[in-house]
Amino acid sequence: MKLKDKVCLITGGASGIGKATAKRFAEEGAKVVICDIVEEKGKEVAESIGGEFFKVDVSDRQAAQTWMDAVFAKYGRIDVLVNNAGILRDGVFVKVKNGELVKQMSEENYDKVIDVNLKGVFNCAQAAAPYMIRSGGGVILNATSIVGLDGNFGQTNYVAAKAGVIGMTKVWARELGRKHIRVNAVAPGFTMTEMVKAMPEKILDGMRSHTPLGRLGEPRDIANAYLFLASDDASFITGAILRVDGGIVVGT
Repeated sequence: MKLKDKVCLITGGASGIGKATAKRFAEEGAKVVICDIVEEKGKEVAESIGGEFFKVDVSDRQAAQTWMDAVFAKYGRIDVLVNNAGILRDGVFVKVKNGELVKQMSEENYDKVIDVNLKGVFNCAQAAAPYMIRSGGGVILNATSIVGLDGNFGQTNYVAAKAGVIGMTKVWARELGRKHIRVNAVAPGFTMTEMVKAMPEKILDGMRSHTPLGRLGEPRDIANAYLFLASDDASFITGAILRVDGGIVVGT
């Protein structure tokens, strides 16, 4: 029971890696509180693990603060925050044909991904940190990605956000360490979430062939990494970026 009675918050907990992490933390004795914008699925997950659900758009700063205030008011502490929520809005940076611009990533799609995947992490962490300090410490875990380290075709917005998360993780590890708050990030590789499962089999085969371990990750693989970093087993680890990717190097 590595997280027995720890109050653990997980954003984007209604599906995929967030859902797997919520279940894994509950198995280890945590009091799990998840948030998502998908209310029905979020409630189902929370009910299945004996946890609690809040409908929160993490890109909304006040909504994030209200969530943290409510959790602290009920439990009297916040021990672990997993900033997992994220979205995709892929598209090429620019496409030029016969000297003419024919396509480019829209400002709207750039801003939306930055708002959720980068600002959302900032909003939730900044709202949670004072409560962790008041309680004597805590753990903040941020979802980055291997593409935040290696880049990836058609993902300028997503890569910018995930690279930014890496930078914030390192800054917060420095600033919050003296307050007994550890801050780390997990960089998943290609993982069999609902979104990935819906891709054509040809694409999935290509992902597997470029992964040295010969398979895609399962959400539980990533959840196990979060569990390790959230637990006292990782008590001397902060400012780290843990790749959980089967050995892949994007673009090779």
